[in-house]
Amino acid sequence: MPFAEIIGHEHPIALLQASMRNGRLAHAYLFHGEARIGKWMTALRLVQALNCEQPSTPDNSDSCGHCRSCLQIATRTHPDCFVIEPDPEASTPQIKIEQVREIEQQFVYRPLIGEWKICLIDEADRLTIGAANALLKTLEEPPGHGLFILVTSRPHALPITIRSRCQALRFTAPALTQVEAAVILKRELPPTDAHFLAVLADGRIGEALETNVAEVRARQQEWLTLVRPQSLTSSTAILSAAESFAKSDRGEETLVWLTRWIRDLAILIVGGDRDQILHLDQLADLQHYAQRADVDQLVTLLSDIERTRQQATRHLNMQMALETTFFRLREALGLIPTGVSA
Repeated sequence: MPFAEIIGHEHPIALLQASMRNGRLAHAYLFHGEARIGKWMTALRLVQALNCEQPSTPDNSDSCGHCRSCLQIATRTHPDCFVIEPDPEASTPQIKIEQVREIEQQFVYRPLIGEWKICLIDEADRLTIGAANALLKTLEEPPGHGLFILVTSRPHALPITIRSRCQALRFTAPALTQVEAAVILKRELPPTDAHFLAVLADGRIGEALETNVAEVRARQQEWLTLVRPQSLTSSTAILSAAESFAKSDRGEETLVWLTRWIRDLAILIVGGDRDQILHLDQLADLQHYAQRADVDQLVTLLSDIERTRQQATRHLNMQMALETTFFRLREALGLIPTGVSA
């Protein structure tokens, strides 16, 4: 599959294609940016373009996507292309020194088919110290026929010595309109669902293409009952919901949904871009709340929710945190609790 089928990332792809045409590829690249936005796919397309059996032209440094070499790369069976990644089954996925040393042994020999021996390292930030040191030795004295592509969403977790020996290419999330169009085309979903997935994934194309929209919609509807006026004005309903979500280990998920809902409300209050609103199908309810909500209190609450999420793994009392958050939301929305006169 050629570069043209990648959603977004026009700038880094153009740089890579120019380097291919001019014969000036670096010996090591660091593709970094948010998770699941297309970095890994771009790396694969680069490998295919470098090994494609169809001759490229000065105006088209790309792959055909269907020759033997392109298919072998896609299925990880090409003799000159290697992939290193953490073990997804491990409790703490890491890239170990043995994996790097095995690749080092392969890179001693020249390519069997093409001009390059290429190593793709996914989630490179998970290199152990030993693995990083072993890789550093190869990057310091790279073989002329070798190319390393490190992919990560956490570049600063890599040692500076590794980063300094790679040409860094930063990837940013594609535009929401690009993600929506891709979801409509590839998944044949209606525009409302495509928009919902694009905003929910914050432009992370991989997530938008794989998320089960029916399951997420069901969870959304379940959570939305918590922000109905009849729920927020009932202290009993708030306490019961907080207990239920905390005991089912869904407290952090609840905070994520709450963050998005408050953000939608803030967008309406300040007259922001409505294309950024996740809960477009709840627009009437949001507009009703926007008429009386205190935007300063909402912004402060958003900051405090983010702080709570960061502390979620530090023996946080999630039930109490949820109770406090919903009571504060009720106040910010100007709602009068049941049984309390104005």
